[in-house]
Amino acid sequence: QVQLVESGGGLVQPGGSLRLSCAVSGFTSDYYVIGWFRQAPGKEREGVSCISSDNSSMFYSDSVKGRFTISRDNVLNTVYLQMNSLKPEDTAEYYCATDWTHGTSCYVVAAGYAMDSWGKGTLVTVSS
Repeated sequence: QVQLVESGGGLVQPGGSLRLSCAVSGFTSDYYVIGWFRQAPGKEREGVSCISSDNSSMFYSDSVKGRFTISRDNVLNTVYLQMNSLKPEDTAEYYCATDWTHGTSCYVVAAGYAMDSWGKGTLVTVSS
């Protein structure tokens, strides 16, 4: 059973940085993507970033491009989301999720496809 566990959320001032982690386990396929999503109160869930298992595909939403960086550590089986220059509008619950049905294309995150498995989320609050 695939499991994803997020950590690293918290309270940060505008302009600050946070690094989120997504520890993954239980994969039976070598071909999948890990996406980061966020949902703010009263707003729709938004896919913000994605990386494929073979690093062949990557995605950033326009709202985070140039500020957020996704990376992976295959030894630790962890995907990171480095978030810099944080803004109050980045405040949200952040989730990582995986899709193995569609292989290694981050298009599934960019296009809003249903993901195969989700973590429980970590809260990021950007406020002074």
